[in-house]
Amino acid sequence: MFAYTLRRLILMIPTLLGISMLVFILVNMVPGGPIEQAIQRMKGVGVGGEGGGSGGGLNAGLTEEAVEELKAHYGFDQPLPVRYGKWLWRVLQLDLGQSYQYKKPVWDMILERVPISLRFGIPGFLITYLVCIPLGVLKAVKHRTWIDSVTSALVFAGYAIPSYALGMLLLVLFGGGSFWNLFPLGGLHSDGYQSMAFFERMLDGLHHMVLPLICYLVGGFATLTMLQKNAMLDNLASDYVRTAKAKGLSPKAVLFKHALRNSLIPVATGIGSILTVFVTGSLLIEVVFNINGMGWLSFEAVGQRDYNVTLGVIMVLSLLKLFGNLVSDVAYVLIDPRISFDAH
Repeated sequence: MFAYTLRRLILMIPTLLGISMLVFILVNMVPGGPIEQAIQRMKGVGVGGEGGGSGGGLNAGLTEEAVEELKAHYGFDQPLPVRYGKWLWRVLQLDLGQSYQYKKPVWDMILERVPISLRFGIPGFLITYLVCIPLGVLKAVKHRTWIDSVTSALVFAGYAIPSYALGMLLLVLFGGGSFWNLFPLGGLHSDGYQSMAFFERMLDGLHHMVLPLICYLVGGFATLTMLQKNAMLDNLASDYVRTAKAKGLSPKAVLFKHALRNSLIPVATGIGSILTVFVTGSLLIEVVFNINGMGWLSFEAVGQRDYNVTLGVIMVLSLLKLFGNLVSDVAYVLIDPRISFDAH
């Protein structure tokens, strides 16, 4: 296992290099970058300073010298391969650069939103697995009964409803709309949060989490539940389970000691995604509930052509995704000792 892990870690280097090169080229090919936006801002200042007149100055266009100075200021006066090399060297030193729009280090902007991602990502991950695995086992045991039919209808209804539409529906029903005023309309905290006691802060944060967390959860319930159910059905119909039953083992021992363990192998593919909760977010859910998280940061960065923020978020997410895939492979071995990557 050590040799396999080492090989995977070494292979991450060219993989990340390829991702960084491709993303850097694509991002820099998008029109309306920092130079164009800086020129537009300068033109706006010129118009305001001249009382909105349509005469010369910045409104008529910048000189070539001014444009070249702007390119040198933003580092766009050099060929693309040179810019990529300098950017990659900074990344290797854990420097993701500075935001063109907010003039803040990209790392600071990402770290500001990591607690928001963790607030929804970790509970969402844990609740999904703690609910879907037992539910999938129950559906397999109660296959083609009313329990199986009702739970399938519920999880697929949640899968079919868009998360943002569900969010708006929940706000209308429980956020003080035409029905019940049980939960806040949005945000992460109430007014006066800083003056609350510790337990009041905790309860206030949990109160604000309920509706957004439901929207984060419902979409993934169906996939994981059905994956667990189908894996369980396959194992319950296998020869080794029939042999265990023929030897006189109790139904619980057959179910939990033999069938369940092998049924968890396909589910283990998603365990590595726990690492990506640091930088994940959903734009539409964050807009509905007024949450300034990673989804909104990524959307703003792309919309404003903030190259450094866009590249920084993608690189961090890619790195976590690669490590997450490795964690999933390790989970395979822990769940099923028959699997050995070192043998290949």
